[in-house]
Amino acid sequence: MANASATRTRPSRAARTNGQAQRHAAEARRKTDAKRRKQSGAAGWVASRAGRWSLDTQDLEFMDRQKYLWNPLMDYWFRMEVEGWENIPEPPVLLIGIHSGAPFVWDAWTVGVQWWRHFGAERPLHGTAHDALMALPLVGDYFRKMGVLPAAPDSITGALAEGRDVALWPGGERDSLRPWYKRDEAILAGRKGFIRLAIKSGVPIVPISTVGGPDAMPVLATGRRIAKALRLDQFAQLKMFPIALQVPWGVSPALLPELPLPTKIRTAFQEPIDLGHDPERAGDEDYVQAKYDEVQGAIQHGMNVLARRRRLPLFG
Repeated sequence: MANASATRTRPSRAARTNGQAQRHAAEARRKTDAKRRKQSGAAGWVASRAGRWSLDTQDLEFMDRQKYLWNPLMDYWFRMEVEGWENIPEPPVLLIGIHSGAPFVWDAWTVGVQWWRHFGAERPLHGTAHDALMALPLVGDYFRKMGVLPAAPDSITGALAEGRDVALWPGGERDSLRPWYKRDEAILAGRKGFIRLAIKSGVPIVPISTVGGPDAMPVLATGRRIAKALRLDQFAQLKMFPIALQVPWGVSPALLPELPLPTKIRTAFQEPIDLGHDPERAGDEDYVQAKYDEVQGAIQHGMNVLARRRRLPLFG
């Protein structure tokens, strides 16, 4: 692992696209701030707390100390396999994947920690998380020290404009809390904003395929009706209240902190997808749809390959 005091480098492609990315980041910040100011009540409180982000809150020394927790988890509990490092282009890149679980999405966190293992402080990665998680006391603080940003246009474009790599899971709760029987499906929930964001920022997309994560906390039901009855969308921007099999709670609400079951996680970085450098293409719906399908197809293809290596129906 690289020394945490190493100097961050700013590669050539970041310089070539910096002007375009900076303009897009400033526009995204204005629009996102205006949207947050319009929210009130509990939703406004969540948006306000989640909106307090900074690239400087990432603590590289703190991240390095996490190896004592994460290395044993990845090597022995999750028996993690990672491949495709040769597909990572020079920064900045937008990594797009699927994930599972809540509040700790183990197959997303392991990508971030493996990235740290591989690149160290010379190329730290910024993950992203739902506003409801970023707003939580203690949990949100831990996320910020680990470089996690709110999954919002202003934070993502701001990081890319500074030459940082960002990992995003567009499917959100619909992906992370999908039923266990859909565990090998690439669910991006039809959300194409990440395509437009990458086009306007002038960065390529690297799809991430992963399988095994849903076995750590099998989701039995999505609980959409419960979420609607409890008005969770208004209070916490959640449209699901899933029920899962968890340790130590048994069959319980999936939003409780849990101990992950000993699954095997397999992850692969796919070949990068170039979206060009013409920001006007973000307004071409056919082009955006085609690129969305290409990203989702790449993730699904990789998941199919990884799933065929599974030796056991569960945990294998």
